[in-house]
Amino acid sequence: MTAINLQKTSPKDLKLNVLQDFEWACLSREISGVTRKEVLSGKAKFGLGSAGKEIPQLAMARAFQKGDFYSGYYRDQTFMLAKGLANAQQLFTALYADTQHDIYSGGRQMNNHFSTPLVDQAGNWLALKDQYNVASSLSPLAGQIPHALGLALASKTYKENSNLHQSAFSRKGREVSFCTLGDATTSEGVFFEAVNAAGVMQVPIAFVIFDDGYGISVPAKYQTTKENISTVLEGFRYDESGTGLDIYTLEAWDYETLCQAFEQGIRKMRETHIPALFHVRECTQPFGHSTSGSHQRYKSKERLNWEKEMDGIAHMESWILRNALATPEELDAIKIKVKDQVKEGKKKAWTAYTTPNLAALKEVREIYQTILQHTSQKEAALVINRALDELMNPVLSELLRSARKMQRLIRNEDHAGKLNLIDWINAKQLELKRRYHPHLYSETDKSALKVPVVPAVYAEDAPIKNGFEILNAFFDQTLSSYDEVFAFGEDVGKIGDVNQAFAGLQAKYGEERVFDTGIREWTIVGQAIGMAMRGLRPIAEIQYLDYLAYAFSALTDDLATLRYRTNGQQIAPAIIRTRGHRLEGIWHTGSPMGMIIQSMRGIHLLVPRNMTQAAGMYNTMLQSDDPAIIVECLNGYRQKEVLPANLDRFTVPLGVPEVLHAGTDITLVTYGSCCRIASEAIEQLEGLGISVELIDVQTLLPFDLEHRISASLKKTNRILFLDEDVPGGATAFMMQEVLEKQNGYLHLDAPPKTLTATAHRTPFGDDGDYYSKPSVDDIIDAVYDLVMLDTGMKI
Repeated sequence: MTAINLQKTSPKDLKLNVLQDFEWACLSREISGVTRKEVLSGKAKFGLGSAGKEIPQLAMARAFQKGDFYSGYYRDQTFMLAKGLANAQQLFTALYADTQHDIYSGGRQMNNHFSTPLVDQAGNWLALKDQYNVASSLSPLAGQIPHALGLALASKTYKENSNLHQSAFSRKGREVSFCTLGDATTSEGVFFEAVNAAGVMQVPIAFVIFDDGYGISVPAKYQTTKENISTVLEGFRYDESGTGLDIYTLEAWDYETLCQAFEQGIRKMRETHIPALFHVRECTQPFGHSTSGSHQRYKSKERLNWEKEMDGIAHMESWILRNALATPEELDAIKIKVKDQVKEGKKKAWTAYTTPNLAALKEVREIYQTILQHTSQKEAALVINRALDELMNPVLSELLRSARKMQRLIRNEDHAGKLNLIDWINAKQLELKRRYHPHLYSETDKSALKVPVVPAVYAEDAPIKNGFEILNAFFDQTLSSYDEVFAFGEDVGKIGDVNQAFAGLQAKYGEERVFDTGIREWTIVGQAIGMAMRGLRPIAEIQYLDYLAYAFSALTDDLATLRYRTNGQQIAPAIIRTRGHRLEGIWHTGSPMGMIIQSMRGIHLLVPRNMTQAAGMYNTMLQSDDPAIIVECLNGYRQKEVLPANLDRFTVPLGVPEVLHAGTDITLVTYGSCCRIASEAIEQLEGLGISVELIDVQTLLPFDLEHRISASLKKTNRILFLDEDVPGGATAFMMQEVLEKQNGYLHLDAPPKTLTATAHRTPFGDDGDYYSKPSVDDIIDAVYDLVMLDTGMKI
């Protein structure tokens, strides 16, 4: 694809290119219209289209090259058609959520949520510089912006690091990150955060804003100051300071100008890495925001008439005719052609989707006939059987609901029909598990769970170091060994982080390897996601565990779901480093582990008790293709530890607790900084004649894969779960894992207990800290009471 220019393109090529674009525009519009009809007819649950945004997407597609990355929202089907990454059948397959044939998400995302494979089925990276790359879309507004920034930062990284110039991921950083969004999405805080970061860092990201004047029903006057985002951002315009971004204001119906602007603007970006904003105004939305309602409810007649007059495809058609690039008959032939393409594509997609369901329906009917011949509940069974006739377009879940209802009806009977029904239900339940359960975490040989265990080795004269010195030595060796490792975050660069784990490493390895960021957690995580999607191994620091909340959306919506929502086609093995536990005060003492556990499935959650353990966990994750959050102990950086001889090689297995102190009376389960206070309590409990088995879980996600804790409970018959989270947080999670999933309840001689922080945050000062968080005294009392419960004795 080349740029459209009346003066520079030959008449033959100009006509060929223009008519091809016109065909794609008409094809996309027709698909958008039919999509709406399919939803309203009940054949699909929900639908999104790109009607009104076709022309700027075509212009953008002409500037998009192999190696580039596209991070869209959910209006991008015209772009996908133009780049050959979608056809009508594939778009309808996604609309129907066909798990067997949807190439973008395996039926896990709505239509118009696209992705392209970055890895093969074995988890090996593809040659990204030789293909068109589409980062998986997200439904949450602005969700694509953080990783789009990271994808652009990766280009800068590949450009600046000569050791990476032969990479299959990049052509010396010439790749551009395209990020599309609606104008109302610019009201989200992360948009301004990312624009500011891009202007500071000077990375090749193109923010493309499709401005149709509304955010669903809310007009621009309630969304944007001056109703114009490019006017608002004028102070960000690139100038002699060497920072900022270029700003282009365009009209959605002006095909020729759009093509030229994108071609020139993106070419400049490849050469200079100056980011840019393309504000495409006067977009229309002829079918409304989505299939959930009509835009006629909130748009005036004048606005609706204006949208008809300013329709981009109609303007393109007029432009073609004015410039004698085609006759009316040729354009009419294209319109007829695309209608046939859409009709045929829809038919094929529907047939492929429904054929297995109809086969399953036939199977159920045959089983029901056998049941009706033998059941004593014939009248009720007939009602269930007749209900199958009311299913318009049966799906597997509807058939399973019917079958399980029938199973309950005949549960006390004994005949072939019942056995056949049970077998069918079990087979289909396994089928659903196969469709929807895989790829939350890596299932390849690169899984973090498959990293070989290498124990730490200590020399006889091993030096004793502060915890931060252990980490500093580890990060030094890691940066030396892995060219693809980069570390960044607030205060990480020049001063080497607030606890000195990176002290001196920026001076040694350069500012491009170890660098500072602004105070902007959301896009720090986005930088890590995007870089990791392009083969780099970022270690991104969120300075304190409490601040993880500022990056919550990027973590839970994007990083945690990336592998899953692409059905294993995309990965981002980013490591998010943070610190928490045992520091006083409301804002640096939070331990929201329960919140993280419940919202970040898809990311490993590692909670080392000291910095040596942390180093082993970093080693494990750097050998895997899974993402992780590693929470270092805030009060552990000056604790004394013995330096392993194989600091850069030893690994800590995930999901394998460690028994720190053997005992027989009670099992005490905890992690992180609580291990130290638990150890201190155990020393005093021994003086009271109580033997405690202390277990460090080491990782919360995954949790005790070998059921070591229930094995301990089988011996002690009592258990206490300890941490600094709020009541009902991580301790409740651990209790469920041990008592329910590991059947630990079978071994209890006393009620299971949890010992947590109070429901409020910890106040500043020693007294507030002592009252609000579990102390040595609290542990002693809790253990003593549990062990002595059957004697009636109290301290």
